[in-house]
Amino acid sequence: MRLVIAQCSVDYAGRLAAHLPSARRLLIVKADGSVLVHSDGGSYKPLNWMSPPCTLKEEDERLWTVTNRAGEQLAITIEEVFHDSEHDLGVDPGLQKDGVESHLQELLAEQIETLGTGWRLVRREYPTPIGPVDILCRDANGGAVAVEIKRKATIDAVEQLTRYRDLLGRDPLLAPIDGILAAQTIAPQARTLAEDRGIRCVVLDYEHLRGMPRTDLTLF
Repeated sequence: MRLVIAQCSVDYAGRLAAHLPSARRLLIVKADGSVLVHSDGGSYKPLNWMSPPCTLKEEDERLWTVTNRAGEQLAITIEEVFHDSEHDLGVDPGLQKDGVESHLQELLAEQIETLGTGWRLVRREYPTPIGPVDILCRDANGGAVAVEIKRKATIDAVEQLTRYRDLLGRDPLLAPIDGILAAQTIAPQARTLAEDRGIRCVVLDYEHLRGMPRTDLTLF
């Protein structure tokens, strides 16, 4: 991972156009190729970013041009560098799921047709270079689908599934691959982002998957 603190401006050209005026920012270049632009506020969310697969070109140490397969570009104009370092973080063991999430994964794998008639399980904990995706399955048409399972799905879960889907999509035996975010509850912001990225959201009923009778009566 490379960390750069610099005075810079940022321009994005793609489906939309966006401009960040000159300011001091943190630039992160990850081992998976992603590039993120952070300010000192806004919590975990970057001001702008480019997800892999993408390429980074540095021109005269003043201009970074990041381009993805769709031709979208992130141009970072660097005026002054205050810090530039690289760090090898090694292989991350991944997020350790709690008991409920592990059980949801097990139950859904056993009842994979919950996601659709004619679906079949390929494997639980399917390996990727950045950690295992919870479930890899095939839909009724034979298409590959990556499934990420959470108790409560947030934007982080969407980003995690997006990275898995991008990596798995490089395998010609799996591409093109769809994604499903499956959770007991899904935050509205996460649902909006997932739908924008073509990821299907599925709300899981834990008690129903366990075969427990419902004790509540609802209109919907």
